[in-house]
Amino acid sequence: MKLKYISILLSGSLLLTMVTACKKELVDTNQNPNATQNPQPDYLLTAAIKNTADTYWGVSNNMGAGLLIVQHWAKIQYTDPDRYIFTNTSFQDLWSIGYSKSIVNLNKIISLADAQANPNYKGVALVLRSWVFTLLTDQYGNVPYKQAINIDQYLTPAYDTQRDVYFALLDDLKAAQADLDPNGKAIGGDVIYTNSISAWKKFANSLRLRIALRIADREPAKAQQVLADIQAEGSGYITSNAGTAQMVYLDSPNQNPISNLFDTRDDYRISKTIVDKLFELNDPRLPIYASPTADATPQTYVGIPNGLLVGDASNLGLTKTSKPGTYFLAPHAPAVIMSYAEVLFDQAEAVARGFITGDAASLYNQAITASLNQYGITASTDVSNYLSQAAVKYDASNYRKSIGNQKWIALFGEGLEAFAEWRRLDYPQLQPAVAGALNGKIPVRFIYPGTEQSLNGASYTAAVSNQGPDVLTTKLWFDVN
Repeated sequence: MKLKYISILLSGSLLLTMVTACKKELVDTNQNPNATQNPQPDYLLTAAIKNTADTYWGVSNNMGAGLLIVQHWAKIQYTDPDRYIFTNTSFQDLWSIGYSKSIVNLNKIISLADAQANPNYKGVALVLRSWVFTLLTDQYGNVPYKQAINIDQYLTPAYDTQRDVYFALLDDLKAAQADLDPNGKAIGGDVIYTNSISAWKKFANSLRLRIALRIADREPAKAQQVLADIQAEGSGYITSNAGTAQMVYLDSPNQNPISNLFDTRDDYRISKTIVDKLFELNDPRLPIYASPTADATPQTYVGIPNGLLVGDASNLGLTKTSKPGTYFLAPHAPAVIMSYAEVLFDQAEAVARGFITGDAASLYNQAITASLNQYGITASTDVSNYLSQAAVKYDASNYRKSIGNQKWIALFGEGLEAFAEWRRLDYPQLQPAVAGALNGKIPVRFIYPGTEQSLNGASYTAAVSNQGPDVLTTKLWFDVN
């Protein structure tokens, strides 16, 4: 009997040794030949910016959702998304790339920055990570945040409430501001500001301003305190179009994703809603936002109504309707993350709300001017003629209307940001898609990807229980009115 037990023990030990050896061998040999085993922060930074910019400015959730919902663009073929007919995979890209590529890379930069004693890398990564999380919570609502920044430990991360996410991001951005030092160690790989830490400090504060206004209807005291902290910190905001946070694309295969799409497809047009508004205001941005129709038409620029049935859309004719402007279709067109115009609009609103001192009307006019200048409209007569129109002048009795309408025009192309601001300010007052599938309603959020139900079911269920049904019409915490 003893011999039998010894035999069993020896067999078990041998098996354990074999398994241990195999695991070690797998670790040593099962390496991705296309991935560096010693990642460098500059390469990771470039990758994180590129991956996020491509997703933010790309097909699935910008062109195929945000730009359609806010009626900047419309569909002339395959019109289901323009009719609010989405599946549980429609909004997958922003979620999966945001978490698996952007945030993972930025978290690695933060750990490398600590190891290499380079706080500037950490500050930049915190700013970018805050932007990514803002995109996620703006669209979906409650999202994994606390546990998602340590995904190795939490494979099925819990969701945080939208309020808690915004508050945490404001803390992260304040920490980033303290980390960023123009006199500190240099960084590399920055394809937004070419490694200028001073520029990143201004962008960090501008993003803090954006989030402060996101929460302003719910938490005005917190929003005002954030703006006071920014003023005390002293780095200021983005102060010119040259300081706009954007990624400028290169030639193929690193071209603008909109340009890449239009190389092979022809199913998007500019929306009739914005074309009509630009005509109404005699807006000089019209020939920049829209392309002339291929066939001569009386108006030259012809938008199409959002949410048409396939046959009705096709009947309008590909050659008799306007694509987005060539500015946006160019390979090198930038993905704008935050414009100088937006920062000025935000400051105008902060003044109107009594959060900071200043002249709201003047800041509003400066914002419109910055948007016109952004697209090369610099002649003083063009600017002054536009600002002098009664329909453009700032209305102090309804700052939401004035700022909301003009900000919507200025954010053309920035589908996700325009979608968030339209929900927050409630202007312009859009009409639902012609053949919309939501009983006369417009979507006010993205639905969670279907993979969350299958791979993170308990956390998903808790989030839905807290926030409300996982449908397009469930209002998010920040969307008060």
